Amino acid sequence: MQNTIIIAEAGVNHNGSLKIAKQLVDVAVAAGVDYIKFQTFNTNKLVSKNTEQAEYQKNQTKTQSQDEMLAKLELSKKQHYELKAYCDSQHIQFLSTAFDLESIDFLAELQVNVWKIPSGEITNAPYLIKIAQQKQPIIMSTGMCTMHDIENALHLLISHGVSKKHITLLHCTTAYPTPFNEVNLRAMQSIANHFGVSVGYSDHTLGIEVSLAAVAMGACVIEKHITLDKTMYGPDHAVSIEPDELHAMVRAIRNIEIALGSNKKIITATESKNKHAARKSIVAAQYIQKNDIFTENNITTKRPGSGISPMKWNEVIGKRAPQDFNPDELIIL
Repeated sequence: MQNTIIIAEAGVNHNGSLKIAKQLVDVAVAAGVDYIKFQTFNTNKLVSKNTEQAEYQKNQTKTQSQDEMLAKLELSKKQHYELKAYCDSQHIQFLSTAFDLESIDFLAELQVNVWKIPSGEITNAPYLIKIAQQKQPIIMSTGMCTMHDIENALHLLISHGVSKKHITLLHCTTAYPTPFNEVNLRAMQSIANHFGVSVGYSDHTLGIEVSLAAVAMGACVIEKHITLDKTMYGPDHAVSIEPDELHAMVRAIRNIEIALGSNKKIITATESKNKHAARKSIVAAQYIQKNDIFTENNITTKRPGSGISPMKWNEVIGKRAPQDFNPDELIIL
């Protein structure tokens, strides 16, 4: 089966430092993820002056407005080029979310091969159209969305040249962290069934268990925020996972992929070796002489399963013993 695409969302957890950004790349490489994702934006193009922060951002930063916070987290074009080159040298796919139209053009210059649309842009028609015009695969988060919102966004993307088979929708709850009672993971399957697209999960919960559950339920993409240290200063560190947790998540996802197997119920090679030891056969419950009648009193079922199956019990009852049998000896007819 196709492996789940695992995206390590570095986001802005580099705190504006190229050195930390490269360290996050190293963490992602060591864990064996498929993509590491950053965020590309021009603060002046993204937010109006003095736009209030979200509550979770206020709790994690000392700034009062989004523009003040984001200005400290913005990577320059030069830093992007160096970061992309570093990802290439480490053999990991570079990915970044553009948050404004100019950033889409810039990422096109960097030759990204997949476009990630964040939940906040799903109702931004000019943005969606520009992404669609890139004519490349799209992964779109659906936090804060109704099914009608998703339908409208899909219509725009498809009507501007994107094939539905190249679109993956990520179920997502835009809450940092997401309470478990607001995950609503079954909605991921509803999205898949309703729109006929590939689906995945963008995980903002604490821990890794919901990501694992999503893979077991059919997610083909998992996105999860990573950090070097949850206690670092910045808006997203506290809801991210550290290197050890990322390793554990990737290892568990790969094991789940193997364990899912096929949809056919079969006896596996390992099971076959245990079959005789675990199942039972019809055996003598006491000494039985040749020509005695087999009854419920003189036969029983015990391991091993290498003799007559207990499923043939009624076929054996009433037959005559073809030979003498000692207790526990396998009955033959």
